[in-house]
Amino acid sequence: TIAPVSSGMNFSSFLLTGFSGLEQHYPWISIPFSCIYAVMLLGNCLVLHVIRTEPSLHQPMFYFLAMLAVTDLCMGLSTVHTVLGVLWGLMQEISLDACIAQSYFIHGLSCMESSVLLTMAFDRYIAICNPLRYSSILTNSRIIKIGLTILGRSFFFIIPPIIRLKGFYYCRPHILSHSFCLHQDLLHLACSDIRFNSYYALMLVICTSLLDTVLIFFSYVLILKSVLAIASQEERHKSFQTCISHICAILVFYVPIVSLTMVHRFGKHLSPVVHVLMGNIYILFPPLMNPIIYSVKTQQIRSGMLRLFSLEN
Repeated sequence: TIAPVSSGMNFSSFLLTGFSGLEQHYPWISIPFSCIYAVMLLGNCLVLHVIRTEPSLHQPMFYFLAMLAVTDLCMGLSTVHTVLGVLWGLMQEISLDACIAQSYFIHGLSCMESSVLLTMAFDRYIAICNPLRYSSILTNSRIIKIGLTILGRSFFFIIPPIIRLKGFYYCRPHILSHSFCLHQDLLHLACSDIRFNSYYALMLVICTSLLDTVLIFFSYVLILKSVLAIASQEERHKSFQTCISHICAILVFYVPIVSLTMVHRFGKHLSPVVHVLMGNIYILFPPLMNPIIYSVKTQQIRSGMLRLFSLEN
């Protein structure tokens, strides 16, 4: 029987889950997690600083990279207090309002990362397939419009299901699957009619992440076709090199998502620790790796980093 939707304010709190059964090892487990968050926040801040202070990087490719760094930075800030709070023993519960807000930002930022990666694929397509019109197509005003569209697409369309979470009646044990809040976790605890949220969330995934994946793949098919048409081997190599960082960023974003989905779908028999670990990899791996990838693989960013730390002349 479906319980009636709560008509009043729901002041429920929820129990955050760390690595079940390993509580005595939390002080040790917290060390790598603290280092990961420190590297993640520092790395993305450094990328943003280099792009801001280097006039030669004030061009579309690096503006989109700055959007990616801001997204990763916000993802880290949205989860650091609960993940480290659980491991440090500072918090075990989270209020419904805080949980809904965290869920909103996590899912919104995940959609935003997918959108930025798609935009970066479009940038590489224009740069390689239509280089003579690159600057006329990706003007500053157009980049601003693209950025605003990404924000609207990422945070506006997820509002309806997120708002409905506030009115649900949560009758099942208030124990979350992770040390942060996800929309699907709250749905599993609700006894209200969740069909709208389930169908809406599925349509959002299809219209955002799945569509972005298809368009990114199609962009690279066109890029590959254009690069193979180049006669010079050196020019081919140079064109491919400009895409390496972006391809790596795509992999570090989509591989954890697919892995987490597979674990949730086919890994019911696995230890809860595996589920928690995969959830944390999904949240932490892209923001951690992206600044490292672009610092290593992108010569302009690498040079800016070296100048920043006075390692060059």
